[in-house]
Amino acid sequence: MDSTLPDRIAFLGGFLPRLCGIATFTHDVCEAVALAAPSSVCFTGAMNDRPEGYRYPPRVRFEVDQKDLDSYRRAADFLNFNNADVLCVQHEFGIYGGPAGSHLLALLKEVRMPVVTTLHTILREPNAEQRKVMDELVRRSDRMVVMAQKGLDILRETYGVPEGKVDIIPHGIPDMPFVDSSFYKTQFGVEGRTVLLTFGLLGPGKGIENVIEALPEIVKRHPNVVYLVLGATHPHLVAREGETYRLGLERLAEDLGVKEHVIFYNRFVSLEDLKEFIGATDIYLTPYLNEAQITSGTLAYVFGAGKAVVSTPYWHAQELLADGRGILVPFRDPHAIAEGVCTYLDDPALLKATQEKAYELGRGMIWPEAAKQYLASFQRARKERRAVPRAAFAGWTLASRPYDLPPLRLDHVVRMSDGTGILQHATFNVPNFHEGYCTDDNARAFILCNMLDELGGRPPSENLDRLATSYLAFLAAAMNRESGRFRNFMSHGRQWLEDAGSEDSHARALWALGSGVGRSRNEGHQKLSMQLFERGVYLVDSFSSPRAWAFALLGIHEFLGRFPEHANVRSFRKVLTQKLIRLWNSCATENWPWFETSATYDNARLCQALILSGQWMPDPEALEIGLKSLRWLTSLQKTQAGHFRPIGSNGFCERDGARADFDQQPVEAQAMVAACLEAFRATQDMAWSREAKRAFEWFLGRNDLGLPLYDSSSGGCSDGLHHDRVNENQGAESTLAFHLSLAEMNFAEHVIATPPSAAL
Repeated sequence: MDSTLPDRIAFLGGFLPRLCGIATFTHDVCEAVALAAPSSVCFTGAMNDRPEGYRYPPRVRFEVDQKDLDSYRRAADFLNFNNADVLCVQHEFGIYGGPAGSHLLALLKEVRMPVVTTLHTILREPNAEQRKVMDELVRRSDRMVVMAQKGLDILRETYGVPEGKVDIIPHGIPDMPFVDSSFYKTQFGVEGRTVLLTFGLLGPGKGIENVIEALPEIVKRHPNVVYLVLGATHPHLVAREGETYRLGLERLAEDLGVKEHVIFYNRFVSLEDLKEFIGATDIYLTPYLNEAQITSGTLAYVFGAGKAVVSTPYWHAQELLADGRGILVPFRDPHAIAEGVCTYLDDPALLKATQEKAYELGRGMIWPEAAKQYLASFQRARKERRAVPRAAFAGWTLASRPYDLPPLRLDHVVRMSDGTGILQHATFNVPNFHEGYCTDDNARAFILCNMLDELGGRPPSENLDRLATSYLAFLAAAMNRESGRFRNFMSHGRQWLEDAGSEDSHARALWALGSGVGRSRNEGHQKLSMQLFERGVYLVDSFSSPRAWAFALLGIHEFLGRFPEHANVRSFRKVLTQKLIRLWNSCATENWPWFETSATYDNARLCQALILSGQWMPDPEALEIGLKSLRWLTSLQKTQAGHFRPIGSNGFCERDGARADFDQQPVEAQAMVAACLEAFRATQDMAWSREAKRAFEWFLGRNDLGLPLYDSSSGGCSDGLHHDRVNENQGAESTLAFHLSLAEMNFAEHVIATPPSAAL
């Protein structure tokens, strides 16, 4: 058998000493396969959830920064160069960066070896982003592993995965002897007592409060009961909220008079210690609150060790505890938990029989047995995909590799920002205090922060949160609460210079606030953004600026990403979409397919707004107009030499008149990048992707003068391209235009489009 095994087996997931269930699983499966196949080299890539990483053992050969997209590509290169024969991916949406963990796809697109993906979460009702990622994950995986029949059923029914592509391999468990619990109780000081146990990383979804509320009833009938809650609070929860959840549980036990019957052991214990805790257990409790949990490693461990289980009916428990192998109780029902526990404690013979049945079934779940099944899955994956070469440079042509984008560098954005917001202008790369601030640029900066936070990468999330807070605070201050209108210009001394800004600046603020609602992970930012958005959005109905309508539509799209059923906002989207359609119909001709008699600034935003509305309402006429007008605009802004030439601001472009070639503005390139990528998502026509790339390269020197506007040394972008030179001032509008374009291009490389049929 060894002659047919892979020579080099790679695993990807979290890894010990990182504290999470996936890290423990990746460690255990890798070690088990290594023991089962001693002739194979087994190594791991570890996912890092913090910049400094962890002190990993030698089994870890490479590391991946969860939020850094380039880190995934480097990992793919490492796997290809090292000729891994198979890659076993541990998949859980939350351990990978990007929307719904989509950064992982950048790695899977480039690896040359067969991929076997173990699914630790399988959602029956995924949101749009989760569905996109899952569909692509299915496509990129040669085989998929689930740990229960329910997982296979969901894959087949929800995602259309052929049954023959899926292997069911139970969650592996350590091999433990079947011993009487009293053997271990003395060392824990609970001899003579009945031990109830829950273990694992603590968090609100565990439902432990329901067990504590059940204890008075249990203790009344069985006074010697002690409930042991074993495990540290999840580190991510500690980072956000401290020990609030655990302290709340302790107060609850005290209020209910059962504090003498509850033990909290706030540690992440080793496997050897865990075996002893399990050995001392009489009944194991999993009172989890979410039915859609397809796998529970803790349940598998304790069940396989021969312990009776009382559990809520999440999917894994339903399957494992069926046919009298445990007791299932309703969610959030302390009385039912008490009855379940007492059913066993009132009948010692039933308790012992249940334990023996569980232990017998658990023999098929021990890690050596699971490892054999994983090796069989690896062999099937390799047999099904034989012919793909893995030479180091195979397929590394420019056509097949992802576009090499500049690294993110926000030094100049930070330099231009202070506690008030982002300053408008700079002299060269030095902020110009004299010109003060404006709502337009703070709106752009807030959109950028929300995009980067969703995308992941540098700077760290706490720095993004600090910047985003300043920009949102500026927008909140900009709103005139009496009129609902946003002011635009503020002096450096924090004095507003007007009662109301332009219609365009008002709508850009709404666009930014929609982004805060739809993308921000900061709950306070979400709530404030929603409050301001709803206060100001409906005023746009009275505006006459088409670009204001378009900016508002972009904000509405962002807003509806979080609240798709918001009836008033959905209705208002139709109102603004019809305004643009009517404008088009009143002006467009065969030779001038445009909304106005002149093409001026931020032109592609009109097209983008209609493409989005056309996709997501859906509205076929809006989509058709958006694509047709954008097609004309791209032809108008393309030179014979093939590079992007935006309409110049020194005269713009009049119907039946000449167009201005200079001064070329970064916001025009930014608008074109975003609109063309939206057109690509709507049509899947690669021509649009090429147009976006063409517009983006304008920043990098593919332009009329052959000079770059983006300054990679400062992270700033020049203010424009004149007929004879680059404007060397690096103001906020231009710098943000480049970074927003870069963020859009990064999104396009790893976020899979949702087909219009799946739209709202």
